[in-house]
Amino acid sequence: MSALTESWLNALPKVELHLHLEGSLEPELMFALAQRNQIELPFKDVEAVRAAYEFSNLQDFLDIYYQGANVLIHEQDFYDLTWAYLTKCKEQNVVHVEPFFDPQTHTDRGIAFETVINGISRALKDGQEKLGISSELIMCFLRHLPEEAAFDTLAMAEPHLDKIIGVGLDSSEQGHPPEKFSRVFAKARALGLLTVAHAGEEGPADYVWTAINDLKVGRVDHGVRSSEDAELMKHLAETRMPLTVCPLSNTKLCVFDDMSQHNILDMLAQGICVTVNSDDPAYFGGYMTENFVALAIDLALDESQARALVQNSIEGAFCGDQRKSEMAALLNGY
Repeated sequence: MSALTESWLNALPKVELHLHLEGSLEPELMFALAQRNQIELPFKDVEAVRAAYEFSNLQDFLDIYYQGANVLIHEQDFYDLTWAYLTKCKEQNVVHVEPFFDPQTHTDRGIAFETVINGISRALKDGQEKLGISSELIMCFLRHLPEEAAFDTLAMAEPHLDKIIGVGLDSSEQGHPPEKFSRVFAKARALGLLTVAHAGEEGPADYVWTAINDLKVGRVDHGVRSSEDAELMKHLAETRMPLTVCPLSNTKLCVFDDMSQHNILDMLAQGICVTVNSDDPAYFGGYMTENFVALAIDLALDESQARALVQNSIEGAFCGDQRKSEMAALLNGY
């Protein structure tokens, strides 16, 4: 355990670059929305939902993740989901966020794209005005679905490009390499969108190379298996390609058996632009502060490392230079 206290880590100004809004759906809100929308859940109470959150791999998690999303129907539901996340960010001094959302999870259920993005965007706007939390929104494609479905989703998004800074790629990694989506990512870039992709979580280090070379990503989401390829590690250090690492998620999904085995601080020491994020905090046992605390407990995270991780997040953020300067000043003044 390091000397860092939970209160110091909580007050540390933080930036989150890898957060799935649907994965921030806490059991309490899930039940409230199910009641409001008259949806029957296969769980009798909040405790039963929490018990179901014991899973051993990505697919087990995704099964319950998509089930939980069924309670999200109206624009207000997406607003409430996003607002609940932002209030948690405020409690933990997260000053800037770049959340993901999965439109296909909702449009495939008959929910209009506009319903989803309008609810989320309205909450993000209120987050800026009422909580002082700046944000950029990233739309993810589900990689277990065909590329054609991603093209359809991109077409739905075109009238709303003023609300989205980029596109990403999430869901089941194994068997769905990044190059499956090369053409739709090229179209997104042509529309002026930035790109990110999940790679090197359950999938191999090769997927990180493909995300960089084929999808031309500005950040790699997860990327922890990059350490299996020395040439890739050298490339990541030289280019300062950000990796949005999610420590609690990685241990919950058994990418690492225990947090003490996590490679984030080793990668930091090697000059890799690693960052700390919470991924799907309702399911993985914690938001930003809890992830930093876990690193302090199991990897003896020290103050200079904690500051370097936040500085990396500022460096890797998609916001403008002025906001980056403001965040750097907050960090330096802490």
